[in-house]
Amino acid sequence: MEKSNLADFVGYCGLYCNACGIRQGKIKNAVENLHNIIASYGFDKIMPELSQWEPRFKHYNEFEQVMNGLVKLFGDCTGCLQDGGDPNCKVRPCAKQKNYRTCTECDEAGNCEKLNPYRKYYEVALKSIKQHDIRKYAEEMQKKVDKGYSTP
Repeated sequence: MEKSNLADFVGYCGLYCNACGIRQGKIKNAVENLHNIIASYGFDKIMPELSQWEPRFKHYNEFEQVMNGLVKLFGDCTGCLQDGGDPNCKVRPCAKQKNYRTCTECDEAGNCEKLNPYRKYYEVALKSIKQHDIRKYAEEMQKKVDKGYSTP
C-alpha cells in the first residue's frame, strides 16, 4: 500500500483500520475455513442424520444463516472514512458534524463517552497523532501490521 494513502485508514477516533482483524478478513476467513471443513467431511449434507445423535444439529440451517450474516456484515470493511467499521459508531458522525479529521482536534476527547468503546486503543493513537502527525502515525502502524499486528 502506498504511504501517501495510509492516513486514509486512520479512523476519526484514531484507530488504524488496517490493524483491525475484521478489515484483515479474519472473520470472513474463519467462516470460509469452517464452511470448507464442514463440507470436506460432508457434514452439511448429513445434518438431519447427525441430529439424531446431537439434537442441536437440527439448527444447522440457522447456523449457516448466522455465518453468512457475519460475512455479509463484517466480510469486506472499507474503513472508517468510507463509512465502514462499526455501524453503530457514535464517533464518526460526531467528528463529521464538527468537521474534524480525528478526535485530536476536539477539546472534549479526554472525557468523551463516545470514545469509551475504543479507549483501550485510541489514547495511544491520538497521543501519537498529536505528537507527530497522522501520516507518520499511519506509517508506523502499517509497519506493525506488516509484522502481524492485529486488534481484536
